[in-house]
Amino acid sequence: MVLAKRNLIRTLRMPDLFMSSLIMPIMSTLLFAYIFGSAIEAPGVSYREFLLAGVFVQTVVFNSVITGAGLAEDIQRGIVDRFRSLPISPYSVLFGRTASDLANNVLSLAVMVLAGLLVGWRIDSSFGEGVAGLLLLLAFAYALSWLLAVVGLSVRAPEVVSNASFMVIMPMSFIANTYVSPEGFPGPLRVIAEWNPVSAVAQAARELFGNTNPAYPPGDTWPLQNPIVASIGWIVLILAIFVPLATHRYRKAVRR
Repeated sequence: MVLAKRNLIRTLRMPDLFMSSLIMPIMSTLLFAYIFGSAIEAPGVSYREFLLAGVFVQTVVFNSVITGAGLAEDIQRGIVDRFRSLPISPYSVLFGRTASDLANNVLSLAVMVLAGLLVGWRIDSSFGEGVAGLLLLLAFAYALSWLLAVVGLSVRAPEVVSNASFMVIMPMSFIANTYVSPEGFPGPLRVIAEWNPVSAVAQAARELFGNTNPAYPPGDTWPLQNPIVASIGWIVLILAIFVPLATHRYRKAVRR
């Protein structure tokens, strides 16, 4: 908790990083809602309601880069070496970093919800289902933080984390149902989009927020027909793989 607090304070003292994590989702919402939204249709449901779940997921995916870049910077500046001299568990560095980035995602989602309400998005389900949708997004964000932690611990410079991450994050975010249904994608891209964990989480959020309609079916594949179960499965799988891998990479990184 001490290390998580330290990371949060450090983020607040970097206004450019803090503001970029809040402004980007607002920009995406306004761009797609008011510019592209006039040319894109979602039969049976308001496109803005269809859109917001995708923007929510994209936001937490992009925010996960902060975890990797932060760890890479701490190693580069020798801060992790100072932590090693303290009577603390070495894994507290990783859990503190991912916990602080989870708190950052809570704030980003709060801003996103307000921006969505301003452009006409609404939660059409019950209060409990709406909260469940937000908690699912935060759980996915937390899982992705561990994935990017592995990237951050595997490189020697924060700049490399950003470049390497966006080579994966950009196609992961756009070859999905974040902005449009994958029904119209070319064959191989459609298969990737339908089995993309981002698509499952986005569709699960839409269902929990009540932003779906039978006139606009999500797809025929199992993850999109059962998005909530698929999303939980993806989250558990990512954590099961990357929490042990991140701790292994951390032990290796501090011995460099």
